[in-house]
Amino acid sequence: MELLKFLFVLLGGYLLGSLSTSIFMSRTILGGDVRKKGSGNAGATNMARIYGMGAGVLTLLGDVLKAALAMWLGWKLLGDWGIAAAGLTVLLGHCFPVFHHFHGGKGVSVGAAIGLAVDWRVFLAIVCAFFIGALLTRKVSVGSICAAVSISIAAAVVGVSTPKMLLCVAGMCLVVFQHRENIRRLIRGTEPDFKAAKRLPRIRKKKEKDIQA
Repeated sequence: MELLKFLFVLLGGYLLGSLSTSIFMSRTILGGDVRKKGSGNAGATNMARIYGMGAGVLTLLGDVLKAALAMWLGWKLLGDWGIAAAGLTVLLGHCFPVFHHFHGGKGVSVGAAIGLAVDWRVFLAIVCAFFIGALLTRKVSVGSICAAVSISIAAAVVGVSTPKMLLCVAGMCLVVFQHRENIRRLIRGTEPDFKAAKRLPRIRKKKEKDIQA
């Protein structure tokens, strides 16, 4: 019985993670595929760059909610180990979505949800690390990497349970790995500053949308 619950949590977390808010919004509402624009990343930052802060915020909220739902179900079924299993698989699904040819986001928004599920103090630490890194450098990637690294440090300082600690370490490694191209550009000095689009573009006609999709 416990094995079936564990498998359900793993599969459910991955499938929920594979539901990409940015891809859904860009393809069905905004008339394009966000992965074909800007940085090519299916995340909140690229949505904000291409379609404006409103789209970026909605993407962030959608991704946080799907992760929160997965981890809540995991907690109800298996406690802290369920949170860890669901958190890891929803993060994997977000980064490598089965519904979108395994080309998804970089895991920052899901990482924020993981921090909140682990401990509110961990969440506060990663939010502070993100804004300090991003504001000092004007680069979201730096803030994201700082937040990813801080989640494990904060979790260790707070003294979370073993499964939550393992989740934080695994999440940190995956998010940093997803930013490997950003790290290369930072080293070369070619990483661009963040600049959101001023407003949402007009929704294109269905014919134009079909061509871009």
